[in-house]
Amino acid sequence: MSAINSQNKVSIIIPVYNEEKTISKTIESLLNNDYKDIEFIVIDGMSTDKTKEVAKEYASKYPTKIKILENPKKYTPAGLNIGIQNASGKYIMIASGHATYSENYISACVEALESNLCDVAGGIMETLPRDKTDRAIAISEVLKHPFGIGGAKYRTGVKNNEYVDTVAYGIYKKEIFENIGLFDERLIRNQDIEFNLRLKRAGYRIMLIPQAKSYYYARDTFKKLWQNNYSNGFWVTYSSKYVKGAYRLRHLIPLFFVVYLLTLLIICSIPVIPTFLKAVYSIPFLLYLSLSTIHSFKIASRCGNFKLFFYSFIAFLTLHVSYGIGSLAGIIKKTN
Repeated sequence: MSAINSQNKVSIIIPVYNEEKTISKTIESLLNNDYKDIEFIVIDGMSTDKTKEVAKEYASKYPTKIKILENPKKYTPAGLNIGIQNASGKYIMIASGHATYSENYISACVEALESNLCDVAGGIMETLPRDKTDRAIAISEVLKHPFGIGGAKYRTGVKNNEYVDTVAYGIYKKEIFENIGLFDERLIRNQDIEFNLRLKRAGYRIMLIPQAKSYYYARDTFKKLWQNNYSNGFWVTYSSKYVKGAYRLRHLIPLFFVVYLLTLLIICSIPVIPTFLKAVYSIPFLLYLSLSTIHSFKIASRCGNFKLFFYSFIAFLTLHVSYGIGSLAGIIKKTN
C-alpha cells in the first residue's frame, strides 16, 4: 500500500434487507482490509430473516467500529441517505451486503482520492454464484458476460485506471453529498444512475481502479433474476417521471428488443401478411437466438460443464426480456 493519510476515516455504508446468507462475509472482508481507519454503518431495511441479528453480533464484538440503524422506508436510497447523514468519515463507501471485497479495496481507492486523481473511486466487480448448482453458476456467468449485461467496464474490466460513468461500490469524497445532495428517495431502484449523472454534471470525476476487486454473489434462481431485472428495467424508465435525463439510450436496448418481439408476434398472427415478409422480419430474432446459443455454448465449454448450456441460454433470455418488460411497464405507468 502506498503512503496515504490513514487519519482520513472511511465510513462504510451498508444498506441491507434479508442478507443473512452473505452479510457476515461482507463484514469480514471489510474488517480484513488493510485500511484500518474505518467505521461500519449497517442500515437494516426491516429484514424478516436473521440479517439484523447477525449484524448485531458483529456490533457487540466491535462496538467502536460498527453501528446498526433502521430504515423504516425499507428501500435502498432511503437507507443510503440515513447512513450518509450518520457518517463521520472524510470518505464514504457505498457497499453491498451481498458482496465481498479484496484486501486492498479501500486503500487502493483512497490512494486515488488522496492523489486527487478523482472524486469517486471503485473497483472491478466479479460476479460469483451463491451456491454450486449448475443454474446458479450459469446465472453468475451470464451476469458478467458482455452479451448479458452490456459494456459496463466495472463488470468487464480494464487494465489501467480509467475514468468511467459509474462504478459498483464507490468510495466518495464526502463533500460530494454536501454539494450536490443525497440520493433521490423517489427512485426505489437505479438511484445510482441519476446520482452519477448529477455528479458528473457538477464536474466530479469517477475512476475505475482495476487493482481493487469486489465479489458480488448473484441471484441463484430464474425467478429472482427475473424479479430483480424487471424492477431495474421498470425504474430506469419510470424514474423519468421525477428526474429529467435519468437514463441513457443504452439502458433502453432491452425495451426495444421486447417491443420488437411483440410486433413480431402480431405480424406473424396476421394471415394476410406474406410469409416472405414475416420471414424477413424474423431475422433479428433468429440472430438473437444464434448469439445466445453461441455465447451459452462458450460458457459451457469454458467451464467444462455442458449442462450450463441450457441454463445460460435461459438466463440470457430471462435477463433481457424481464428488463425490457419492466421498462415497458415503467413507461405505461408513467403516462397513466
